[in-house]
Parts: sequence; structure tokens; C-alpha cells
Amino acid sequence: MTFEEIQKLIKQVNQSNITKLNLDFDGGHIDIDKKQAAVAAAPSGNVAVAAKPAAPADAVLPQIKSPLVGIVYLQANPDQPQYKKVGDHVEKGDVVCVIEAMKMMTEVKSDISGTISEILVANEEVVEYDQPLFTVTPE
Repeated sequence: MTFEEIQKLIKQVNQSNITKLNLDFDGGHIDIDKKQAAVAAAPSGNVAVAAKPAAPADAVLPQIKSPLVGIVYLQANPDQPQYKKVGDHVEKGDVVCVIEAMKMMTEVKSDISGTISEILVANEEVVEYDQPLFTVTPE
């Protein structure tokens, strides 16, 4: 199975109601568990988990989205803290993460001021173009 086929499979699972998938194929095994992904990543420090701020159930909060396909880094390097964590204030223009594509690092900057209410990706995760990365509660 090629990398592109695996990415396509992950995207299809993410867009479906499937919550768990185990797949054995010649030369490998894939185990995708949507529910366990956020929980499993939390102890490693890659994903911040916190209670969401109170908001009306029908309110749609603005999101900071990926400007390109690549690998997202939530911190400048492994021994430095994350750019932004859940609960941190962000100003328009603040760097919230970087995305590596073809050995080029691109800073992702916030286009809104507010408070980071949710981090939707894990550190070193492959992200798609226009994929939501952060949810922001506006000021």
C-alpha cells in the first residue's frame, strides 16, 4: 500500500461514520481508531486536552485552517514549548504552528484574535489543504 493510498484511506475514514478500522494487507497493518486518537496522543504531550468554553450549541466558532498539505509542528523543536495551547490568547498575525512541505517550513498565522478553544491536530500529523487546525473563541 502506498503512502498516497494510506492518506486517501485516512481521509475517507475521517469523513465517514466509521470510528474504528483494522486492516491487514501484504506487508503491513493499519489500525485507525478515531476515539482513541485524541486520548492516546494526550499523555505524550502532543495534544492539549481541556474543557471547551461555554458557547451556544448552535454557535460555530471560527477555525484556523491549513494553508497547504504537509506535516504540522505545534512547537519550534522538540525541546521548546508549543506555540499556542488550549486557553492561550492569540492575536491576529500570531504564529500558531508551522507546516513542513517539501523541506520548506511555512508559518501558520492566526487570522483572528481570541482564545484557542481547541487544537484539532496532533504534533507531526500530516494535514490536508484547508484542514481545520485550531478552533478560536473570538474576543
